[in-house]
Amino acid sequence: MKYLEFKIAVLERTGLDERAFRESGSEIYIAANLENFHGICLLLHSILSSPVMLYFAEDNVKTSGVYTLRCGFLGKKIQRWVFVVVDIPKDNLNFPAISKDIVSAQLFEREIKEMFGLIPAGSPDVRRLRLHDEVWPDGYFPLRKEFVKPEKTNNTGKYYVFDRIEGEGVFEVPVGPVHAGIIGPGHFRFSVAGEPIINLELRLGFAHRGAEKLFEGKSAKEAQIFSECISGDAAFAHSLAFSLAVEQAAGIDVKENVKINRAIGLELERIYNHINDIGGMAIDVAFSYSSTLASIVKENILRLNEKLSKHRYLKGSNGVGQCALIKDKESRVCLLEVLSGAKTDIDLLKNILFSSVSFMDKVDTTGTLHRKTAEDFGVTGLAGRASGLELDLRRVFPGIYEKTSFEIIRGDKGDVLSRLNVRFNELAVALRVITELSGQINFSGKEDSPEAIIISGTGLGAVEGWRGPIIYWVKIGKEGKIERCKIVDASFNNWQALSCCVHGNIIPDFPVCNKSFDFSYSGGDL
Repeated sequence: MKYLEFKIAVLERTGLDERAFRESGSEIYIAANLENFHGICLLLHSILSSPVMLYFAEDNVKTSGVYTLRCGFLGKKIQRWVFVVVDIPKDNLNFPAISKDIVSAQLFEREIKEMFGLIPAGSPDVRRLRLHDEVWPDGYFPLRKEFVKPEKTNNTGKYYVFDRIEGEGVFEVPVGPVHAGIIGPGHFRFSVAGEPIINLELRLGFAHRGAEKLFEGKSAKEAQIFSECISGDAAFAHSLAFSLAVEQAAGIDVKENVKINRAIGLELERIYNHINDIGGMAIDVAFSYSSTLASIVKENILRLNEKLSKHRYLKGSNGVGQCALIKDKESRVCLLEVLSGAKTDIDLLKNILFSSVSFMDKVDTTGTLHRKTAEDFGVTGLAGRASGLELDLRRVFPGIYEKTSFEIIRGDKGDVLSRLNVRFNELAVALRVITELSGQINFSGKEDSPEAIIISGTGLGAVEGWRGPIIYWVKIGKEGKIERCKIVDASFNNWQALSCCVHGNIIPDFPVCNKSFDFSYSGGDL
């Protein structure tokens, strides 16, 4: 479907006037009202075959007396982000919930209610996500502009209501939020009948920092540092998505060398995280030798990162219009030498794991996430591709990847083994893509784009991080300060996949199921 065909179809089926469409970069904004908002969202969900990718509110009460909702879908074939935009009067905070028909909208609507006090009428679930009932009083909505922090945030006398599974022989097993390790805080409540798990309910929000609020009133340069701290193991991808959003808002053209270096950084981040997770899966089934080998590969990549950027996790290497990891021929030689050694070790690691009968028995058919479930919950990234979905922003918006042999890697079974296979195959693609891109760098010209004055505007930046899509939508005011920054990490919706894939498995299999996804607590909690 081409863009014009899409536009005609939407106009014909909604009766909208053509003036309801507004284009900005790779985004399309469709103006709606409270009466047709629900219907237009359902139509886009169907036509574009897209889950809700981002869905958020902004406070425009001071300037226009309304809150503005933006519900975003991804048009893979038309290569556009499509938003439905509706205003909600400050004296009537109800809006029609779409989560009763589009499951992937549910967490977003819970977030909107929690942070802005807007009420999704008809939503099947309006429980809080991050402002825990036990400590956070009613009537305080942090993302409103006039928000004032409550004086006291404890002992409210309220409790979070978990879904209870009752019946003869059913037991609840609570795990967390504090864990015996260095992982983030999350509460997992298992319901078991005998050994098999029949339900798992997650409760997160323990790592909530009010990140989106922290961006408000900051300059792009100041906010860049915050973007690197959203999820530490994806610092480069987050800072890149933020930079792209600001560059679009400010109309900044980025040089070819910068684009190449950014893609290299993105793939280096993918390599060290994938190899880390493969080692984690090995240790979770007591295969310590393989885990140690994976740790060696990861450490070598982190040391390479430090040589290229002066930071093991590539922090500080991205900026608006800027990125220079491979600065000269010597750094390129160093890059290729380390990657060559990594490829040898990764091949060895794969042979060791796949030749172990006991390891394969632990991962094959364990933790299956069915394709339909992944579609309904809007699971993206590696987790979705391992269940047969084909969504990768490097294919939708290829950019510099058009000059490489990049290919999408997918699985079909959706189990731990399928996610492991996708990781190994994506490692091979990343190693190849970096090698190809490094040969395209021009060392004779100036690396960075000229510094630009950040003026008012909106922009969207999105990249395919190692977990999946990372999306930033920014609104910059007249003084160059950020008025609203919406962040979506792939972990936000994807956490729901974990609660679905463990049904029928036993609790001792949960660690390897969890590690096969390896979602981010901080990225999901913001």
